[in-house]
Amino acid sequence: MNNNPVVEEDVQPYRGRFAPSPTGPLHAGSLTSALASFLDARSLKGIWRLRIDDIDPPRAAKGSVEAIRSALISHGLIWDEPVLYQSWASECYERALRQLSEKGWLFRCICTRTHLTARGTCGQACADQNISSDLPHSLRVKVDRRRLTGFEDRFLGMQTAARADVSEDFIVKRRDGLYAYQLAAAVDDAQPHFTHIVRGADLLTSTHRQRWLQDLLALVSPSYGHVPLVFDRQGHKLSKQTGAPALNVHAPEDNLRASLNHLDQVTPPTTARTVAEILEHAIAHW
Repeated sequence: MNNNPVVEEDVQPYRGRFAPSPTGPLHAGSLTSALASFLDARSLKGIWRLRIDDIDPPRAAKGSVEAIRSALISHGLIWDEPVLYQSWASECYERALRQLSEKGWLFRCICTRTHLTARGTCGQACADQNISSDLPHSLRVKVDRRRLTGFEDRFLGMQTAARADVSEDFIVKRRDGLYAYQLAAAVDDAQPHFTHIVRGADLLTSTHRQRWLQDLLALVSPSYGHVPLVFDRQGHKLSKQTGAPALNVHAPEDNLRASLNHLDQVTPPTTARTVAEILEHAIAHW
């Protein structure tokens, strides 16, 4: 990117990914994140994979996976190696939970929404109680904020772990038995699975939580880089939850140019008319 990101000397060969949830088709914001991670991987001669983060079945929309795959292909964002699915990694998440429990960082929480603090943390001192596994509960991990360390974002610079960014505890397994995003992402994104994570800036605070889990689990954190979000005319972040319109897959060239402009990249010349030509220019100038 134009703000001269720091490029580390990596022991591991570059492995990046785009990891959408199957909750609907891609929109302009998700395309921008996918394009950024794709260009970063290709410019550094790395591997770029597609991972479907399907750990929340109630939110999944029928046909989303195929729609996501088709949209990426139409925009020339072709992944390496077979598609990954987070739902395949349940044993890894259970092993991580056991490790957290054995080290004393995990506790059962019986709080409902009405009992949580304003920060969304446990509001009934559940960590100090001997709560039976027979009671409906979530699993939360404790955070020692004195031990939190910041990280060097490749695009945004040093990110300190302020108290406002990380609460004193957070959920790693939900009351309904589903694994929480923070746990799954921390485990799946660690090296050597992936060495570089490029994603939207809305996940900056999540990065602190995921790095905390990686530290507790003795996992090697990847290099993180966060890119600007795409907003609608009302100033709202584009998302599937807020009804962001699906990409027009019949105008990939226009979509790619818009995303490159949002990422403050060098504008491809007018002679670059095809998807392949636009991406070739974008990779060379990333």
